[in-house]
Amino acid sequence: MQTAIVNPPRKAQPPSFSTQEFRAALGMFATGVTIVTARTTGGSVIGLTANSFNSVSLDPPLVLWSLAQAAASLPAFRGNSHYAINVLAADQKLLAERFALKGADRWAGVSFTEGIAGAPLLTGAAATFECFNRSRYDEGDHVIFVGEVERCSWRPGASPLLFHGGQFYTEHPF
Repeated sequence: MQTAIVNPPRKAQPPSFSTQEFRAALGMFATGVTIVTARTTGGSVIGLTANSFNSVSLDPPLVLWSLAQAAASLPAFRGNSHYAINVLAADQKLLAERFALKGADRWAGVSFTEGIAGAPLLTGAAATFECFNRSRYDEGDHVIFVGEVERCSWRPGASPLLFHGGQFYTEHPF
């Protein structure tokens, strides 16, 4: 008996849903919340709220996050050798909201220490990952950044800040 060889399609079919429907479906996946930070070549600190964080590999230690092509901070992150990913704790909801705003003074009163290449490590974060900017991939309307983790730390017992359905959650069932 011969088995027929089926050639996979070379291109995805057009979506059968709207952008709003896609966003709503993605919102059903609960994520943690991060603030990705770096220091520009001019010495300024930059940072933004992102929930597109994920582990990639244990050996070597790799993580990824993504940033919109339209983001004003894209050139700084694209051209920087290092950045830090700060996983926020539940008590850092206001910080997540502030770093998600455009045009706000994000750094006013924010306590941090300097990591590799000056990337800010936020005081009180549940975890931090100090990353070498290993690779970048343009995909759709975002750039995927893969970072090679050079140092990491975590706060034992810290409760994470969560994002689900377009809302932050600070209380978790036990």
